[in-house]
Amino acid sequence: MKVAVVGAGLIGSAAARHLAKAGHTVLLIGPGEPDDWASHTGVFASHYDEGRITRVNDRRSYFAQATAASIARYGDIQAESGISFFTPCGALIAGGADYMAAVEKARRGLNVGCDRLDADGLRDRFPFLALPHGFSGDIEPQNAGHISPRNLVAAQQKAAQRFGATRVSEEATGLAPGRVTTRTDSFAVDEVIVAAGGWTDDLLGRANLEVYARTVALHEVGPAEAARLATMPSVVMESDDDIYILPPVLYPDGKLWLKLGGDPTDDLLPDKAAITDWFQSGGNARRAEYLTDRLSQIIPGFQFESQHHKPCVTTWSKDRLPEIRRLEPGLTIAAAGNGAGAKCSDELGRRAASISTGDTP
Repeated sequence: MKVAVVGAGLIGSAAARHLAKAGHTVLLIGPGEPDDWASHTGVFASHYDEGRITRVNDRRSYFAQATAASIARYGDIQAESGISFFTPCGALIAGGADYMAAVEKARRGLNVGCDRLDADGLRDRFPFLALPHGFSGDIEPQNAGHISPRNLVAAQQKAAQRFGATRVSEEATGLAPGRVTTRTDSFAVDEVIVAAGGWTDDLLGRANLEVYARTVALHEVGPAEAARLATMPSVVMESDDDIYILPPVLYPDGKLWLKLGGDPTDDLLPDKAAITDWFQSGGNARRAEYLTDRLSQIIPGFQFESQHHKPCVTTWSKDRLPEIRRLEPGLTIAAAGNGAGAKCSDELGRRAASISTGDTP
């Protein structure tokens, strides 16, 4: 079968690898990372970064199961591509009693090696963290931590091409069941998978998904602070603003940056123009200041050398689960990570590939 995957991000690149590995003829269509965000007028993606948390523990069983399947294949992807993207530094999820009960329920039936820590245990194991009173937490010490989404995409694409996929580094300008058009060419295929993130609805000519603006704050970590945080895992915690923190991560500039995300409000980006404007804007400076204040509460005495912030987006479906289904013969959608798509993107891509070729997902 000949399949065109529109969208060369996390889910689309994963789908391309699975399809190519299964022996299908694959076109992976989508531009690469822009050189200058401020002047770029084409599509963007949120995987242009070095840090995303990965762990099985989640309040939602769908994402726990999909991530467990993805993590089990991280080693295969790295071996097939020769590109490393996973740092198994461990992951902590913490919250109140009801929150942690939901986490425990979501992982039932999964082989998740983790330790439950009460408030005293959290203080003893991670003395640099100041979590809210009454919190307990589950730490996954192995097979969890963080991934480089940029390197994961590169690894998926390299492996897909190794198995025979063709990379078309152009933006899709139109599509229909069995056909994709770019600025320079038109491709007739048996099936199209649309995995274009925040641009998916624009390509499909509909308005089903919700795209929200997000700002992430990065703080440069010096040697002394890096030593103090040497045992820090990735951290997800119960909060009204969905706070998460990554430990110091090495970025392409040669510096260690501690990344913090979360947002007290949801700013809807209603169309393609608004999404483009958001990425060009560089993010919200006031939100970045808010995140820095939150960081000082969670890691008391945190010292940083410099800081900056970046924009990204999250794409959500109405039922808050990924939309992976056949829309009609010749056309499949794979979109809406709902704020958790990076860690489980390989499994989401596999499911889309299976649906598009008529196999059991």
